[in-house]
Amino acid sequence: MTNIAITGAAGRMGKTLVTTISETEGLKITAAIERPESSLIGADVGEVAGIGALGVPISADLNEVTDEFDVLIDFSVAEATVQNIEICAAKNKKMVIGTTGLDNQQVNRLQELSTSMAVVFAPNYSVGVNATFKLLEIAAQIFGDDVDIEITEAHHRNKVDAPSGTALKMGQILASTLDRDLDSVAIYGREGVTGVRDQKTIGFSTIRGGDIIGEHTVMFAATGERVEITHRAQSRSNFSQGAVRSALWVANQSAGLFDMQDVLQLKKISL
Repeated sequence: MTNIAITGAAGRMGKTLVTTISETEGLKITAAIERPESSLIGADVGEVAGIGALGVPISADLNEVTDEFDVLIDFSVAEATVQNIEICAAKNKKMVIGTTGLDNQQVNRLQELSTSMAVVFAPNYSVGVNATFKLLEIAAQIFGDDVDIEITEAHHRNKVDAPSGTALKMGQILASTLDRDLDSVAIYGREGVTGVRDQKTIGFSTIRGGDIIGEHTVMFAATGERVEITHRAQSRSNFSQGAVRSALWVANQSAGLFDMQDVLQLKKISL
């Protein structure tokens, strides 16, 4: 049995994770963490999630429960996640990280610590999205430099970072496959007289509104035709199912920084 801790346990994703884990053989929720000012500190995490008491009170401090879990699933905010990484590294705990918005320095620190701890770090834990990542790599190999590439993403009004981590990951996959530097070729929105499009640029467009869970489309536009690859999330349960699958997988790893492509063994698939 692998013991699991969840950060942001009273949030939408946290409650979905509680439900998914409670239904998954081989996993058990043994710790739950929320921000200190939450009114739900001390409440049973199962009751908060609406599935009945689990006997696990919500804690305000990860340091207080490090002896109670094997893997921490963290879908919170960058500021909290970087602190949790340091705590888990010091206590030799494994992690599944779904937080987006980490800067390069924070990611470099995670890479450094992963030499002695096992971490799955992915911008999106949907199996469908990760299959899409692989399809984009294959499509980029086929089309090469003969198409214009545009990435459009849409999320709910409360998402604070843009473009989404998933959209950026798509851009990184495409740029790497086409031997381009994403920092040099990315175009984040357009306004005014922008001039003729440079074919090697990769465009990003962001939509924020309502309760959109997540939609991503990559357009490969050629003369006379275009191909679009789209993924739409209809429920947060697909993200939680992927995260739980990652927790089961990372529990058997000794050290390293992994992503969902590793968990799903998609890196073994080639054109």
